[in-house]
Amino acid sequence: MSDITTISADQRERVGKGSARAARRAGKVPAVIYGDKKDPLGITMEAREITKLIHQPGIFGRLLDVTVDGTKNTVLTRDIQFHPVTDVVMHMDFLRVSGSAKVAVGVPVEFINEDSCPALKIGGVLNVVRFEVELNCPATAIPEKIIVDLDGLKIGDSIHISAITLPDSVEPTITDRDFTVATLQSPGGGVKNEDEDEAEGGADAENEEGGSE
Repeated sequence: MSDITTISADQRERVGKGSARAARRAGKVPAVIYGDKKDPLGITMEAREITKLIHQPGIFGRLLDVTVDGTKNTVLTRDIQFHPVTDVVMHMDFLRVSGSAKVAVGVPVEFINEDSCPALKIGGVLNVVRFEVELNCPATAIPEKIIVDLDGLKIGDSIHISAITLPDSVEPTITDRDFTVATLQSPGGGVKNEDEDEAEGGADAENEEGGSE
């Protein structure tokens, strides 16, 4: 789990388009905090601070402590609205969470040991089906990433979610099938595994010997 980032915010006395435009003119980003059976809370945050924050990896799976008038709100980012031309952050939605809550979060997948993957050594291709996997996690124990070990995998192998070790109390949101995360495929030229080449070579030699009799 990554460290919790702390952000300072001011409460908005008024909500609506007019209030949001005024906040943006003042160099602020309007936002709303909702959930955990509490009333929605309209806030504004410094645009410069938010711009730095959203460019950090895993923003939607990172817990934030948003402090409003001395009160800390532990939240997850649920939505970021950007200006269609300038890509400036226009508005954000935060989900308020408690320590006992479980949340659905998209967690990025990281592949390791590519150097010891037989399929990749002979020119095979790693076809990533899911760059992130949505998991049900305790709000205070969201994994930063899912690790997939490619060591020993050959062309034709598929990596399913059941083959990936997840932390305790963490499970996929999809539970009705063993879905594929990635596959190892032959490129267009039809590269084969080394053991397949050896087997075919042995068969060819036997055929040649048989034909010479």
